[in-house]
Amino acid sequence: MTNRTSATEDAPSTPQLTIEGRRATIRLNRPRHLNRLQPEDLVALLSLFDRVEADPDLRVLVLTGTGRAFSAGFDLGAIGTAPGSETEGQSTPSFEAVVDRLEDLALPTICRINGGVYGGSTDLALACDFRIGIDTGEMFMPAARLGLHYYPGGIKRYVSRLGIDNAKRLFLTAEKIDAREMLRIGYLTSMVAADALDSEVERLATILAGNAPTAMRGMKRAINEFARGALDEAAARSRHRDSMRGAEISEGMKSFAEKRPPKF
Repeated sequence: MTNRTSATEDAPSTPQLTIEGRRATIRLNRPRHLNRLQPEDLVALLSLFDRVEADPDLRVLVLTGTGRAFSAGFDLGAIGTAPGSETEGQSTPSFEAVVDRLEDLALPTICRINGGVYGGSTDLALACDFRIGIDTGEMFMPAARLGLHYYPGGIKRYVSRLGIDNAKRLFLTAEKIDAREMLRIGYLTSMVAADALDSEVERLATILAGNAPTAMRGMKRAINEFARGALDEAAARSRHRDSMRGAEISEGMKSFAEKRPPKF
C-alpha cells in the first residue's frame, strides 16, 4: 500500500490530496473557518480532480473536510470574483465549473460529511455519487436570505437528486435541516454515528474499488446524463455492446464461476 500526500496536513491550506492504494482522499483544509472555500481552493480542486482522474491505479475518490465541519461553502467576501480573473498567476474558475467537474469525474466519488455543510458546499457534496454523514450534522442553503439567485447547474442538481418539492423548500425557505431530515429527503446516502464514519466510508470505498472500473465509469456517465435529461443513448448503447466482449466481463464471469472475487 502506498501513502502519498501532496503537502503537510497540519497548517490551514488549499485542499490536500492523500493516496492510499486505490483510494484517493481530498480534504478541505481551513478548519478555523469551517473549511470555507477561497478562490485559490477552486484552482487547487480542479488540479487535484485532474490528477486523480489521470491516475489509472485509482478507483475511488473520497472528499471530506478537516475539523468539525465539512465546509461553510464559498467565501462570501469573494462571491463577486469573476471567473477568469487571476489568482496567484492562475485563472480562477467559477464555483459552478468546479462542482460540475466533480460530478463528471470518471471514477466513483464519496463525500465524507464530517459535520455541517453550508451554502455552496451543499452542492459540492451533492455532486458526489454517495454522501455519508454523521448523525449530528446539518445543512443550510442561505441563497434566498442573501439575495442570491443560485447558479442554474446547482438548481438542476438539487431538483434531479432531491426532487422539486425538496429543492423549493431548501432554496426558498433557507431553513436549516438536521442529519435525520437530510437522510429522509435523500441528501444523505447513509447516516452514522461519528465514531462509525470512517468504517462506513471504508466499507463503501472498498466495494467501489473492487468493481469493474470501465463499466462503472460508463454507467455513472449514463446515469448523470439521464438525470439532466440529456442522455446520449447512442454512446451508452455503444459502451454496452463493447462491455459484452471486453476484458472486464470476461474476468467477471470467470471469477463468478470460480466463486472468487474478481480482479479488475
